[in-house]
Amino acid sequence: MKTYWFDNRTGDQREDHDSGRPVDPEYLSQLGVLYHHCPSVDDVNAVALERSYKNRDEIVVSREKMGSAYEDKVKMFFNEHLHEDEEIRYILDGEGFFDVRSIEDEWVRIRLVQGDLIILPAGIYHRFTTDSKNYIKAMRLFKDEPKWTPLNRAPEVENIPARQEYVSRV
Repeated sequence: MKTYWFDNRTGDQREDHDSGRPVDPEYLSQLGVLYHHCPSVDDVNAVALERSYKNRDEIVVSREKMGSAYEDKVKMFFNEHLHEDEEIRYILDGEGFFDVRSIEDEWVRIRLVQGDLIILPAGIYHRFTTDSKNYIKAMRLFKDEPKWTPLNRAPEVENIPARQEYVSRV
């Protein structure tokens, strides 16, 4: 994992956009973002047991797997949104970026590679993209039945319970 302030320059979202200003992983903890390096699935299983994750699946985001829908999907994932549940991803192969909003409403970019596991708290605004290699394979973990319902940033989303609870914690 590598964390830094997003440079906000125009250009392809899949580029590094590294401002040269690193972000201490402790700051991610203040945002409620948890990170684990898991060299094996056994390590993932231990995290899953500890946090009561009962279900999982795998997703491949690539041109080869998604065909002509790839570009639209990557753009959709990059829309700023939140979820009412935690978002948990374990990188099985490839690389990608999660961007999360800081306390000051700036983007923190988190580069993830194979073996990285990230837990985004419910209510945090974020977005995702592959890197310039256009390939990532990830395991998605869930506490209950798998669901992935993004709520795009809008004034009315500020009032949902998950967002209110998140804001009160940070």
